[in-house]
Amino acid sequence: MPTWKIISYIAVMALVTYLIRMLPLTLFTKKIENHFVRSFLFYVPYAVLGAMTFPSILFSTDYFWSALVGTGVALILAFCNRGLLTVALSACGAVYITELLLRILQ
Repeated sequence: MPTWKIISYIAVMALVTYLIRMLPLTLFTKKIENHFVRSFLFYVPYAVLGAMTFPSILFSTDYFWSALVGTGVALILAFCNRGLLTVALSACGAVYITELLLRILQ
């Protein structure tokens, strides 16, 4: 691929991402008072992050069942207000043990 094409692609991507970030700052000069809109905008990043990561979680292991076990362990510990490191390490450990058991059983 020619260098000028790569540079033009990067420039277009930079322009688009800049516009997406700049337009709200220029269009909404006043503070948003509507409670519904404020709560909607507050939860958008969490919803997008969840939608992007959840499919990857289910298909990142060798076995679908080990991914479900790891997700379940992570959800239970997160609802019990455990720390991020505890949740992540416990979920990884659950996936590792589940995959070992599934390999032994097959």
